[in-house]
Amino acid sequence: MRTILIIIRKEFIQIFRNRTMLPIIFLVPLIQLIILVNAATLEMKHIDLLIVDRDLSSSSRFLGSKFKGSPFFRMLEGDQGPGSVTSLLLSDRADVILVIPPGFEREFIRGLQSGQSDPSARVQLRVNAINATAAGLSEAYARQILRQAGSELMATMAPGASLMPGIRITPAFWYNPELNYKVFMVPGILVILVTIMGMFLSALNLVREKEIGTIEQINVTPIRKYQFIVGKLVPFWLIALFELGFGLFLGWLLFRIPLEGSLWLLFAFAGTYLIAVMGIGLFISAISSNQQQVMFISFFFMLTFILMSGIFTPTESMPDIAQYLNVINPFSYFMRVIRMVLLKGSQFGDISREFIAIAVYGMVATGLAVWRYRKTA
Repeated sequence: MRTILIIIRKEFIQIFRNRTMLPIIFLVPLIQLIILVNAATLEMKHIDLLIVDRDLSSSSRFLGSKFKGSPFFRMLEGDQGPGSVTSLLLSDRADVILVIPPGFEREFIRGLQSGQSDPSARVQLRVNAINATAAGLSEAYARQILRQAGSELMATMAPGASLMPGIRITPAFWYNPELNYKVFMVPGILVILVTIMGMFLSALNLVREKEIGTIEQINVTPIRKYQFIVGKLVPFWLIALFELGFGLFLGWLLFRIPLEGSLWLLFAFAGTYLIAVMGIGLFISAISSNQQQVMFISFFFMLTFILMSGIFTPTESMPDIAQYLNVINPFSYFMRVIRMVLLKGSQFGDISREFIAIAVYGMVATGLAVWRYRKTA
C-alpha cells in the first residue's frame, strides 16, 4: 500500500509540473461546458420566414400577426412575385415561405356557415429542407401556430363553434416541464468531459512514459505490475470525479439543471464507469508506442461511442443492429444513468441493470488491459 501511495504522490507531482496537461484538466472542461451546452442544441429561434399574403383580408393579416409575435420566426421583406419567392428558397435566404392564397377568408367563412367543425381554408407552406432536422422543426412550429390561429379565428367568427364537442389535450412534460434543451445537454456534455479525463489523459500519461524512457527505469524496479497500474490510474480517477463535481456545480450555477437524485449514487456509478473507461485507455496505451497512436485510436473509439451514446438523439431510434452493438458502448450507460439520476431522481433499483453491466464491463476491460501490459526490462 505504501508503494502505491508513493507512486500516486509522484504522479500528482508530475501532473502539476506538466504545463501542457494542466490547462487540459482544468481550463478546457470549463470552456467546453459553457460553449458546447449553448451551441449543441436542437432549438431554433431565428427561422427566416416570408409571408406572401395574396388575400389581403383581416383574417390573413391576423394569421401573419401570429407568426410575427412568435419568438421562433424572423420576418423577411421581399417581392411577392412567384419567381422572387422561389429564388429566396433557392438562394438560401429564406427558411420558410407561407403563401396565403386569394379567397382564404371567403373559404374559411363558407366552411363555418356550412357547419363544418374544421373549416377548410388552405394555405401553402414551403420549407427549405436541405437540413432535414431544421426543416422538421420549422414545419412543426409553423403547424402549431397555424392550428392555434385557426382555432382563434373560428372562435371569433362563430362564437358558438367553441361549444362544439371535442377532445382537449393538456400536455404535462415530466422532468423537464419547460422543455429547456440545456437541461438535457449539460449531463451529456459532462459524460464526455469525464471520459476525456479518465480514458484519454490516463492513456496519454502512460504512453508518455514510454516515449521519454522512464518506464524502462520503473520496469527494472521491484514495483509490481498492479502497484504501478493502480498508482498511474488513481490520480486521473480522482481528477475525473473532481471534474464531475465541478461540472455539476457549474451546471447548477449557470444553467440551473435540477439535482433530483442522490449525488452519492451518481458518484458511485461514475467511479465504476471510470474504471471501465480507464481500462480501455490502459489497453490502448499498452498496444501503442507513442502519443500520436494513442490519440488516433482514442479519437476513433470516442467519436463512435459519442455518436451512438444518445447524447443528441435517443438510442431507441437507432436500427436494431446499432442497438445491439451499443451494448459495448460505455458512454450509453453513463449517458442514460446521469440523466435518470439528475432529472428523474432515479434510485439504485432503477439503474441496477446499468450498474451491474458497467461493473462487469470494468472488470473485463481492466483485466484485458492488465493482461496486455507486460512489465519487462
